[in-house]
Amino acid sequence: MIEKINTLKRITDVGVVAVIRAENSQQAEKISKACIKGGISAIEITYTVPGATEVIKSLKETFTEDELIVGAGTVLDSETARTAILAGAKYIVSPAFDLPTCKLCNRYQIPYMPGCMTLTEMIHAMEAGADVLKVFPGSAFGPSIIKAIKGPLPQAVLMPTGGVSLDNVGEWIKNGCIAVGVGGKLTAGAKTGNYEKITETALSFVSKVKEARK
Repeated sequence: MIEKINTLKRITDVGVVAVIRAENSQQAEKISKACIKGGISAIEITYTVPGATEVIKSLKETFTEDELIVGAGTVLDSETARTAILAGAKYIVSPAFDLPTCKLCNRYQIPYMPGCMTLTEMIHAMEAGADVLKVFPGSAFGPSIIKAIKGPLPQAVLMPTGGVSLDNVGEWIKNGCIAVGVGGKLTAGAKTGNYEKITETALSFVSKVKEARK
């Protein structure tokens, strides 16, 4: 239980989860290392990456517990969640709520972050014990949706993914999100092999989150 609370606190503290989608495991590792170098220690390896389980294992071996909070994303079922947890994943992220996955994560005291968009989905996920609601896709409504959700559900713990950029990340945080999930807007440099650009962008995201919290 203490480890679960610690994981959630560390994700909240950094305020940004890097959502890693890559063509292969080598690229995924390079992107992850560039993000960590830029101050984003929360790395979500999606299960659209070939060999995602091995990437999680490799990152766990390369970085210390203090340097890295590795999680698994695009987890569609409890079988994948268990595989990821055994590989070292400290949190599980799904594009949609899945009850068996939620139960498994609760069983092992691993934070579960299911994708939700409607209030009905959010309430069902909260009742089942989901720790963080991933507002997904965030691009569908933008930062204003957070205040609309917080009206009837002030207790909801929210993290948007999709539609988060350097231009609006501060607004997402100010509207009440504990953190944001960022993919392409952070990792675009990988397409041209410019991993230094990813590090620079990571530094900017972390800075803007801190600024928004003042």
